[in-house]
Amino acid sequence: MDRPLDRSAARLGGQPFAVDGAFAVAVWFFAVVLPAESYWQDEVSAFVVGTLLVVPIAWRRRAPIPAAAVVVAAGLLELLLVRDFLAANVAALIMVYALAAYAPRWAAQAGLGAGLVGALLAAVTYWNYGIASSVAPTTLAIGVSVVAAWSLGNLRRARLQQVAALEERAQLLELERDQEMRLAASTERARIARELHDVVAHSLSVVIAQADGGRYAGKADPAAATDALEAIAATGRQALTDMRSLLGVLRDGGGEEYAPQPDVAAIPALVEDVRSSGLDVDLIVEGAPQPMPAGPQLAAYRIVQESLTNVLKHAGPASRAWVRLQWRPDALELSVLDDGRGASSAMVTSDGNGQGVRGMRERAQLHGGRLEAGPRHGGGFGVHAALPYGRTR
Repeated sequence: MDRPLDRSAARLGGQPFAVDGAFAVAVWFFAVVLPAESYWQDEVSAFVVGTLLVVPIAWRRRAPIPAAAVVVAAGLLELLLVRDFLAANVAALIMVYALAAYAPRWAAQAGLGAGLVGALLAAVTYWNYGIASSVAPTTLAIGVSVVAAWSLGNLRRARLQQVAALEERAQLLELERDQEMRLAASTERARIARELHDVVAHSLSVVIAQADGGRYAGKADPAAATDALEAIAATGRQALTDMRSLLGVLRDGGGEEYAPQPDVAAIPALVEDVRSSGLDVDLIVEGAPQPMPAGPQLAAYRIVQESLTNVLKHAGPASRAWVRLQWRPDALELSVLDDGRGASSAMVTSDGNGQGVRGMRERAQLHGGRLEAGPRHGGGFGVHAALPYGRTR
């Protein structure tokens, strides 16, 4: 709960010099001005020395070491010029506290030593009636006050260090959070880029293949041309739907619901779609399907989709392709093979670093799998991947 006292403390904490200045004025009034009439000897000297003792309090946090030096010099002047022990000597205790709280460690130790020496000098100068009767008790009393002020300053130092450590930790946590958010955004952009690449490349390849087939078949068989146009329209609509679902995650607001991502069960439909584009492709499934998380299933679908897209683009005319799914005890192994020449030459030229192959390899590695792609002996191109089942949720 935000209380008026807390708000006032927060405002004053942002103006340390103003607070210390007001505190110095208050100490000067009560320790110098009010007791002035009680100094029946050396009133002027007592007033001047008392003022010199109190004024440095205003700089006790901004410049504790110079302020303490002025207080020490004023104390020595007091021993030489003033015959009465001044109430303004409370400024010495305040400066011992300030050195312990705000100055370097060596200055804090020096302040403690100077305070104890000052206690002995004050006792000898102003209470020299007898060592046992006055000097020793007075030295002890003033020394205890000095040690108490120094101890309180040390507690203040520890508190300030704790607050500084908490602030630094908060800044590091905020920086770490920002870095994690940027990393998550970068990962999401990479994921969307891979999805868009797969959707656009596959859809355009199917559209181009259908268009070429329809153009050649249209002269002899108008019905085949009509079928090709219908396939082009269906592929375009599906690609548009997939792109809308992907780009929808970039919009603010949320609340939209999208269709589930494709999985291994959608691979037969994908093969049929490619077959209708004119590519002679066979699907071979070996083993019984095993439970598999959604992430690896999507990766398997995209790998097959990208591989068939590359066959459409590079394998050349009159080529064949085979898609094989092998449900192993520990992983799903899939292969996409073709007997064309275009993909082989393209892979040799690019050293296997095409954007599509790189994306497939990243998908497999993301789910703990592996992927190999390259020309086949005797011609053609092959993609082999293994995706562990992992744990289902």
